[in-house]
Amino acid sequence: MDISTLEDFYRETEKQQPSDAHREIGHFNVFNTAEVSKQSTMPYNRRTYYKISLISGKNRAEYADKVIPVEKNALLFATPRIPYNWVPLDEEQGGCFCIFNDEFLTRMKSGVILEELPIYRPGGVPVFQVSDEEAAEILAIFRKMQKELASDYFYKYDLLRNYVMELIHYGQKLQPVSILNPSHNAAARVSSLFIELLERQFPVTSPQHRVGLRTAKDYAGQLAVHVNHLNKVLKDQTGKTTTELISNRILQEAKILLKQTDWSISEIAYSLGFEELAHFSNFFRKQTAVAPNTFRG
Repeated sequence: MDISTLEDFYRETEKQQPSDAHREIGHFNVFNTAEVSKQSTMPYNRRTYYKISLISGKNRAEYADKVIPVEKNALLFATPRIPYNWVPLDEEQGGCFCIFNDEFLTRMKSGVILEELPIYRPGGVPVFQVSDEEAAEILAIFRKMQKELASDYFYKYDLLRNYVMELIHYGQKLQPVSILNPSHNAAARVSSLFIELLERQFPVTSPQHRVGLRTAKDYAGQLAVHVNHLNKVLKDQTGKTTTELISNRILQEAKILLKQTDWSISEIAYSLGFEELAHFSNFFRKQTAVAPNTFRG
C-alpha cells in the first residue's frame, strides 16, 4: 500500500504550496476541484494528511470492507488512518476541498483531538450525502477559506482552523451515506489488501528498519475493519488465520536475515518487531524446532 504525502500531492496536481506556511503553523490549503489537474481514479492508499471535500458529481468511495456511492453532492472526510480508493463515475466533477496536517490542528491549537472525533473513528462512514441547499452552505465555508488564505491578515490561520472545525461539526450533524450491499468480491478485496500491506513491511533492509505492523489488530486498524472480520475473511480465503499469515511471513524474513546478513541475532529480533531476544528465539524454535543460531549454522 503506497503512502501519499503532501509533497506527492503538490507534484501530482502541479500546484504550489502556500508561501507563508511553516512548521509552527502546520500545513493548510484549499482548492477548487476543477482547478486540480489530477481528476483520475485515486488508488487505494494512505495519505499523510487530512482532506475535507465537497463533492459534486457521481463518484464511488471504496474502503477495505465497504463501497459508498455518491450520486450528486457529498461531504467527505479523509484521515491518514483510513486508506480508501476514489473512483469518479462521470466527467462532471466539481466542488472544493481543503487539506491539512496534524500540526495544523493540534489539540493545543484547536482544543480537540481529531482522531477522537466521531467523524474520524475507524469503522465509520465518513461520507455524507447533502442537498443542494446544504451544498451551497458548505461551499460558502470553502469560499471564506479561500478568501482568508489569500489575505495578509496576521491571524488568518487561526481563523482558518475555525472554518475547518465548522466543516467538521457540520458533517457530524449529517447522516452518513448508505453503504452498498457488500459485493461478492468484498472478501477477496480485504484479503488482497491485507496481503499487499503485509508484503510492504518487507524486506527489512537494516537493523534500524523495524517492522511497523506485528499483530492482527495492527493490520485490522490499518484496513479500518474489525479484527474478527479480518480473521474470518482470511480464514475463508486462505485457510489460515491473520496471526498465522503474519507469523509465516516474519519467519520467512527471519530465515533470510539469518542466512544472508551478518547482523546479530539481537538485531534481527529487534528489526522483526520482537521486544526481547528470548521472545524471538522462542518464536523461531516453535516454528522450526531449531534455535536461530543453530539455523544460521
